[in-house]
Amino acid sequence: MAAPKYLKNVNGVLTEQAASESSGSEVIVATNSSGQIDISFMPTGIGPDTVSILASEALSAGDFVNIYDNSGTPNCRKADASTTGKEAHGFVLASVSSGGTATVYLAGLNTQVTGATAGNVFLSDSTPGGFTSTAPSTSGHIVQNIGNAVAATKIQFDPDLVIVLA
Repeated sequence: MAAPKYLKNVNGVLTEQAASESSGSEVIVATNSSGQIDISFMPTGIGPDTVSILASEALSAGDFVNIYDNSGTPNCRKADASTTGKEAHGFVLASVSSGGTATVYLAGLNTQVTGATAGNVFLSDSTPGGFTSTAPSTSGHIVQNIGNAVAATKIQFDPDLVIVLA
């Protein structure tokens, strides 16, 4: 869809200008094809809470991830409730290759999941990066409520503290 246009006075001559869908100087805001305003127009603190972090393994869209120190460099990997220290700190909405830079969402709605059942959701101890509606129960594994499923394809990420099972 072509951007909406407006008239601008350029040295006394009315000139047609196209509205911008991204930030810049002297722009009239236009929504994108989804009807949303580009995040670059928003002030700091408005928009998704994200960090860009090096992925130490391939991640799939929707994976819940663990952020950890890898020889002084923050890295992310699939969160895993079968291993102490791999709790979920966020999630990714786009796949990324090992060694690539992942955009990790630290809060918000994970819209890249499937098969969720409304209600509490826990970090999976059988599928790294995954979730389950049943809390893990194996000794040595961790229990972490990671949020609430609000639809089959949407989990509101709001992680709780981790409990290591005896």
